[in-house]
Amino acid sequence: MSISMYRLTVPMFQRGLASLKTYLDKAEAYAKEKNIDPAILVAARLAPDMLPLSGQYQRASDTAKFALARLTATDAPKFEDNETTFDDLRERLAKTDAYLAGFSTQTLESTETRQITLPGKSGIVLPGDEYIATFALPNFYFHVATAHAILRNQGAPIGKRDYLG
Repeated sequence: MSISMYRLTVPMFQRGLASLKTYLDKAEAYAKEKNIDPAILVAARLAPDMLPLSGQYQRASDTAKFALARLTATDAPKFEDNETTFDDLRERLAKTDAYLAGFSTQTLESTETRQITLPGKSGIVLPGDEYIATFALPNFYFHVATAHAILRNQGAPIGKRDYLG
């Protein structure tokens, strides 16, 4: 029995976005409790050469929306990547979730065989199901997990249950 492309994408991305929202709620409460400027958390990084928390949210959002756009050969909405507050990041999550909600099982039917060229200069082409399983989902969860790690590193009280939803 195979899994539908819809089940492999939309609910998976929505679950990760829900975890990212939970992180924001907990980080905001933590910042208030500890009297930390929220901008410090939004700009926090694990390492100098890594994206800050805001960048992790932007890349998770982009991965979800561009994966579905590539599968359906449509255009994804463009976001400015200028979020600097918790509310900005919440708004981006909401816009991404609204975009995802526009897809149905029928919309994604037969996309497992659509040939997808990986982004960047690699020139690698994969069928849709392999693209989702080996690139889009791992990339998405990398950014969700990195957002988790950044906030945890800053002392925010988030844990594995928040990641798993």
